[in-house]
Amino acid sequence: MHPIQMVDLTRQYLRIQQEADAAMREVILNATFINGPAVKKFETELQDFLDCPHVIGCANGTDALQVAMMALDLPPGSEVITPAFSYAALAEVIHLLGHVPVYAEVDPHTFLMDPAGIEALITPRTRVIAPVHLYGQTADMEAILAIAAKHKLFVVEDTAQAIGAMCTFSDESSHAAGTMGHIGTTSFFPSKNLGCYGDGGAVFTRDAALAERIRMICNHGQRKKYTHEIVGLNSRLDSLQAALLSVKLKQLRAYEAARNAVADVYDAAFAQLPGIQVPARRPGSTHVFHQYTLTLRDEAMREAMKKDLAEHQVPTMIYYPTPLHRQQAYYNPVSMPLTEDLCLRVLSLPVHTEMDPDQLQYIIQTVIAFSANYQPQTA
Repeated sequence: MHPIQMVDLTRQYLRIQQEADAAMREVILNATFINGPAVKKFETELQDFLDCPHVIGCANGTDALQVAMMALDLPPGSEVITPAFSYAALAEVIHLLGHVPVYAEVDPHTFLMDPAGIEALITPRTRVIAPVHLYGQTADMEAILAIAAKHKLFVVEDTAQAIGAMCTFSDESSHAAGTMGHIGTTSFFPSKNLGCYGDGGAVFTRDAALAERIRMICNHGQRKKYTHEIVGLNSRLDSLQAALLSVKLKQLRAYEAARNAVADVYDAAFAQLPGIQVPARRPGSTHVFHQYTLTLRDEAMREAMKKDLAEHQVPTMIYYPTPLHRQQAYYNPVSMPLTEDLCLRVLSLPVHTEMDPDQLQYIIQTVIAFSANYQPQTA
């Protein structure tokens, strides 16, 4: 049995090696390293995949978030409503731009921003709602967009973990994650479902004026060389990475199917285990399972399972051990009991495109054996 990893990028590469090498070799031989044809080709392919008219590549997923916020030209001190149960990049960008993150609770079963709590957070300074499509499925965008429209707010979607997920509205229309709000962003960090071999990101929009502004911001505020109309960044998607992403984009639906197959087997195996809650799938969203995240009875059980799996060479990760409002850099004294509780109880298992049946069964049997032998702590 191959060693179990959270993501096995080496074996994934070996499956696409010939095409990936040829694509990157073409960039090298043409010496088109910056803004080369490979970048435009990938942007166009991703536009078609998402059914979104404007995709702009950039240097990484955090830059994508910063560019999105900069493109909205928000007043200083604007409030941005975003979940506290998430990675720090979005809060980081909000602070860097002189704005204020306002933390929202999440649904404890889907881990996604709960629309029911959003309106209570809106003040005269609120300008943006920024949902995070966490772990691989979309937030309830129909409800979020309705709230945003009612209060005349922008919506920026963080799609770093859910590229390819689809959201269905009550009228049965279906929309790709990242294409429903004013701006969507994603990351091509290597471990993402659509990942490159370095850093990379992209910004999506249906608004042509916003798209033009985003392109300018990514290129030092220029529409044409040496003419700087606005303050921008140097944030470009590398041509080598774009060439690789074109190859991997063709595989994305197959990658998604492989991840779902693993998740389905996990669900069936763990559904009846005491103290273990399998991840809920939100009605109205497909799931691309960037992460497969269990919720354990309590922190003690989570730590015991993590230790036991490590002893059996099964890696796990905690996404995320500390909520954003309790991080020193982004501290806010607000009480968020659902988020704080999840941070004590979540545990993510390996889920990726290269998992062998024997690896999967080994993980399952290890979890089942742990469950059978675990004795909860008593007061």
